[in-house]
Amino acid sequence: MSVQLDHAIVPARDRKAAAELLATLLGVPWAESGVGPFCAVYVNKGLTLDFDQTDGPFPVQHYCFRVSETEFEGIVARIRARGIEYRSTPHGPVDMQVNTQHGGRIVYWNEPDGHVWEALTVSYARQPQNGMQGNA
Repeated sequence: MSVQLDHAIVPARDRKAAAELLATLLGVPWAESGVGPFCAVYVNKGLTLDFDQTDGPFPVQHYCFRVSETEFEGIVARIRARGIEYRSTPHGPVDMQVNTQHGGRIVYWNEPDGHVWEALTVSYARQPQNGMQGNA
């Protein structure tokens, strides 16, 4: 079996609201309760994001989802329908544009706790490079 990420913890001020919003935007199921004190977003059959309630400071994280063209269209449509500002670069100005510079389409948005969410159709991180080793 290859190494696979099973789950990750996402800190949030309101775990229920944050989990529900992400699940709605991605078009995936979620649960208000499950194992432990988390609200789980079931990203796919192999990955769960567990939203954990916290009142203290936490680092802002970046989460990226590779999706199909059809899924991308749905995500952007749901972002627009919710009136969420989005942009074409990770930390750039809100330009309400989709990035097409890497052979696919990319969109970025922030959620209320500041985390940066990204949806893309082609992984720029997985592009073949000269001298690249391993099973990327």
